[in-house]
Amino acid sequence: MTLIDYPGKVACTIFTVGCNFRCPFCYSGELVLPEKQITEISEKDIFNFLKERQGLLDGCVICGGEPTINEDLPDFIIKIKKLGYLVKLDTNGSSPEMLEYLIINKMVDYVAMDIKSSRAKYSVYTGRKVDLAKIERSINQLKKNEVSFEFRTTVAPGLTAEDILAIAEWISGPGVNYFLQKFVPEKELLDPEILKQVILAEEEILSSIEAIRGRFKNSKLR
Repeated sequence: MTLIDYPGKVACTIFTVGCNFRCPFCYSGELVLPEKQITEISEKDIFNFLKERQGLLDGCVICGGEPTINEDLPDFIIKIKKLGYLVKLDTNGSSPEMLEYLIINKMVDYVAMDIKSSRAKYSVYTGRKVDLAKIERSINQLKKNEVSFEFRTTVAPGLTAEDILAIAEWISGPGVNYFLQKFVPEKELLDPEILKQVILAEEEILSSIEAIRGRFKNSKLR
């Protein structure tokens, strides 16, 4: 059960295994790296869990890894929706076709898209060469305001106040919510070398939020 991952809702979280990014600051290696061992939960157990909690939980948060790399994601969501649950999707925005399909067919009720960095540093903070046109397409799809959504950035080591301003200029628009998240190295990172870079202090992050606040419906530090 989670009270913080789906705004205003009591939810559960379903983690999908596999990701097309290798963000150096990621601490979920067991969900990202194929060679890591993880105990998988059967679909039968998931739906038994959801059936038992109908009326107690409002929704499900589907995150990863990266959920949208799974071609059967729509079928999985349909089964969840049939039980009466709201669905929140956490995504890196790299699969705009899947995102658009889910939104157009009203399969998701809330979307949180991670903005990893400014355009100039994007491939550095994803650990892979990224097609920025796809990221841009996902951003523009959400900015149509056809579904409740937010953009969010983890202030990872090496990100600067200038990067935050550049991101704000990139994603701002009517009705856009943008949240910054403090970097908390809870477990082993995919690339511990990133810890050698400077991490913005909370005061610096708050100052950046003040500088960009007028560009967004809501912007704050989480």
